[in-house]
Amino acid sequence: MADTQFVTATNVNQNQVMDTVTENKKNAGKRKTDKQGYSKEMYLSWYELMLRIRRFEERALMMYGQQKIRGFCHVYIGQEAVAAGIESAIRREDAIVTAYRQHGTALGRGCSSRECMAELFGKATGIVKGKGGSMHFFSSEHRYFGGNGIVGAQIPIGTGIAFAEKYKGTDNLCVTMFGDGAARQGALHESFNMAMNWKLPVLYIVENNGYAMGTSVKRTSNVVELYKMGASYDIPSEPVDGMNPEAVHEAVSRAAEYIRAGNGPYFLEIRTYRYKGHSVSDPAKYRTKEEVQEYQERDPVKITEKMILDNKVASEAEIKAIQDKVKEEILEAVKFAEESPYPDPAELWNDNYTQADYPYIRD
Repeated sequence: MADTQFVTATNVNQNQVMDTVTENKKNAGKRKTDKQGYSKEMYLSWYELMLRIRRFEERALMMYGQQKIRGFCHVYIGQEAVAAGIESAIRREDAIVTAYRQHGTALGRGCSSRECMAELFGKATGIVKGKGGSMHFFSSEHRYFGGNGIVGAQIPIGTGIAFAEKYKGTDNLCVTMFGDGAARQGALHESFNMAMNWKLPVLYIVENNGYAMGTSVKRTSNVVELYKMGASYDIPSEPVDGMNPEAVHEAVSRAAEYIRAGNGPYFLEIRTYRYKGHSVSDPAKYRTKEEVQEYQERDPVKITEKMILDNKVASEAEIKAIQDKVKEEILEAVKFAEESPYPDPAELWNDNYTQADYPYIRD
């Protein structure tokens, strides 16, 4: 099965697997142009979330240029369909943990534009009180566990969250996301092995945007189809068109159903593309203008809007209303961030983990 679009564990029904393989091969890399049987509300929800992420990130770049946002900043422009498709396929009770290109994922979870923008500004009204910045959002209310700055560190964290869910007897899962660069970390293999051995409810997702910082996937490994890494652990795995919210939704739905049935982990390689550099300081000279243009022609925001209008899913007036709503929301978020206070210096002493009787500290 290693040469197919789907790598399966031995306890999966083989007829179902072959049906999935056939369907995946038939649809791989293709954007469907009919309505797909999804509701109008679903399409507009995908479009609104992707547009919210796009406009948030564009404004963040503008504010960074004005030096109102400082430090590291990694934007999600181009990858919006990943967040949209994941959120429509899972439950709010499920957990998500991801890496540092995470503004879009947090917005998808339901974290407010105001709190997220204020955090970028380092303000006390930010989602973590101005203490985390661009890379370290967190919200227990939204079951969002970050935002992690260490490459690959979130993989064992997500595995541990999944262990906790199984220990507590829930049917929740943990979506554990990482980039293609983190796929080379040893912690991934340890986590895969543990998750499969204990049948943990974890959905591993590698957002493969082609480049680990400035180094292409092809230059870092002989295995460039990253989903095949799951075969070593008998984890069901498949590639996904990450420029299409429908494809992401369908793949995550399949994976979630499999996981909730008690079968253990699932692994998706979601193939996407970032239109900007690795961070705001990256001119991205390691790739050609032609390559970027090729992916911009597959822009998930523009293509979804075109599909909605061409298929008369919604009217131009409804699309315009969403655009106006999102524009006003993001402008208000910037205003909120600008007018918010910086944290009091005394806040450095709050929200720190301490153990009063820790025995290994000398006076």
